[in-house]
Amino acid sequence: MKIDAHQHYWRVDRGDYGWLTPDKGIIYRDFLPADLAPILKRHDIAKSILVQAAPTEAETQFLLDIAKSDESVAGVVGWTDFETPERIAELAKDDLLVGLRPMVQDLADDDWLASPKLAPAFDALIAYGLVFDALVLPRHLPRLLVVAERHPGLRIVVDHGAKPFIKDKRLDPWRADMAALAARPNVVCKVSGLATEASPEWTQGDLAPYVLHLIDVFGPARLLWGSDWPVVDLAGGYDRWFAAAQGLLGSHEDIFGANAARIYLDKRGRRDA
Repeated sequence: MKIDAHQHYWRVDRGDYGWLTPDKGIIYRDFLPADLAPILKRHDIAKSILVQAAPTEAETQFLLDIAKSDESVAGVVGWTDFETPERIAELAKDDLLVGLRPMVQDLADDDWLASPKLAPAFDALIAYGLVFDALVLPRHLPRLLVVAERHPGLRIVVDHGAKPFIKDKRLDPWRADMAALAARPNVVCKVSGLATEASPEWTQGDLAPYVLHLIDVFGPARLLWGSDWPVVDLAGGYDRWFAAAQGLLGSHEDIFGANAARIYLDKRGRRDA
């Protein structure tokens, strides 16, 4: 069973997507299950992991409500304030919630992620079997390594390969920092969002050094494929990215489904969802 490990739905009039402004062009509109359904069918993808796009619990509930009514959603990665960790216990009552994701890339304080004050939140994620989705940039990777070392029982999923500088054809220091993270057995990585970090005329060859490095350091058992739809529409669209990913990862079938089921769904009792 194929699983898209990273996609979004949003309704613009909800009003809490601070980053989603008219200058985003073709993605500044509503995206809901009816828009994605024909794409999933075209690629024989049965399920998806639906990921938050706004830093509010209201949006998390919006996504959980979608998941309850749409069987293609296997689980939701939501949001809560990590400085109020008692909220995690309440949110975890919904077994469609499989993880939480603070929008670290948008925070002014690069050191926030490694702050000891977040320890209760990470401990709560472990206790309730939730994944920590790390929406980080290359500069955050040393801080994320601190989190991985402090909390070896925390399942960490690095979103979008930490958004390396593909457009500039830069591998370092991202390459070494990702290798250091991959040495921690509790860290896995999504092969997603990479096309958006490349130039508009990107080719599979432009992405290859980054994807091959991720395969080398994480191994195929610790990688997940995700579309990052509809954001991927800014970089050629779902079909183009899926074709490139198959070209780069096609010999590792588990990256397109089984790994996501194991990492996101097993601990939450939703393996057969």
